[in-house]
Amino acid sequence: MTGQRQFGPIATGILILALLHFAQAIFVPLAFSLFLIALVCPIQSTLQRWLPQLIALLLTLILTMAIIAAISSSVAWGFGKLGQWLFANASRFQLIYTNWTDWLEGHGIAIAGVLADRFDVRWLVGFTQGMAGRVNSFAGFALLVLVFTMLGLLEVDDFNERLKTPAAQPYGARILLANREIGMKLRRFMIVRTFASLLTGLVVWMFALAAGLELAAAWGAIAFTLNYIPFLGPFVATVLPTLFAIAQFESWPMAVGVFVGLNLIQFVIGSYLEPLLIGTSLSISPFAVIFAVFFWSFMWGVPGAFIGVPILIAFIVYCSGEQSTRWIATLASRGSSI
Repeated sequence: MTGQRQFGPIATGILILALLHFAQAIFVPLAFSLFLIALVCPIQSTLQRWLPQLIALLLTLILTMAIIAAISSSVAWGFGKLGQWLFANASRFQLIYTNWTDWLEGHGIAIAGVLADRFDVRWLVGFTQGMAGRVNSFAGFALLVLVFTMLGLLEVDDFNERLKTPAAQPYGARILLANREIGMKLRRFMIVRTFASLLTGLVVWMFALAAGLELAAAWGAIAFTLNYIPFLGPFVATVLPTLFAIAQFESWPMAVGVFVGLNLIQFVIGSYLEPLLIGTSLSISPFAVIFAVFFWSFMWGVPGAFIGVPILIAFIVYCSGEQSTRWIATLASRGSSI
């Protein structure tokens, strides 16, 4: 009987995760809408002091969608520029790759031949342009997020009042307290993350100009947007310019210099400045952050990688509110602040 009682929660958890994965068309917009509601709810509450609720809601939604559109357009423009450059300079990559395969085959590495059969620069061009196209074609996703966010913002005040009723106690008070803490931490996290992303994009743009790397503005825009995705985003924003530096300069020392310079920028801003600005209120274990990013990217793709850390923050807050699960919050945090 003990084994069956232990297996029940595990099986339930597996079924829930399977549902989240296979029904991601609904759950991903829902998760993003809850995330946006936590971020912009104070804006609507402030506007409602001077304006009617519907007008305050409309202004809040317009501001939210304008920011989302600006960020999405930034990465779409950056990848679009890279796609054009790749199409015009595909022969450089083909020549460099051919030289690599010849060198590997000359040293007895048979896998080079297999890679040569599969490699085609047109695939790289299509992938880069496809990334821009996918960002530009998220209209349906954004519309669903907008609908969920609008309905959620309309019901926030009423939902909070229901949590305060005697019938909802003692869980209502705990949920209300946890939701307030989650909102505060998410807003602080996104403010710092946005500042760090803007700074990263600006410094990368200036570094690319100083290094003579083509499409400096595009690299800055890509670095700005991808910096919202911990670990994976900065990694891609570092590797891509390095590969392009190899083709542009045809010099290994220059490519290594670009790689080292970009990594130094990411390290200083991501590993020193961001933790300094966030402080101890979001002291999350780096292992937990990496796991959350990779796990939710496996579950939901790129949107999951973006929202993985906010989900982790909410999970830690809810775990810290219960004595039986507080140990999970302690293990997932880096200090004793949780």
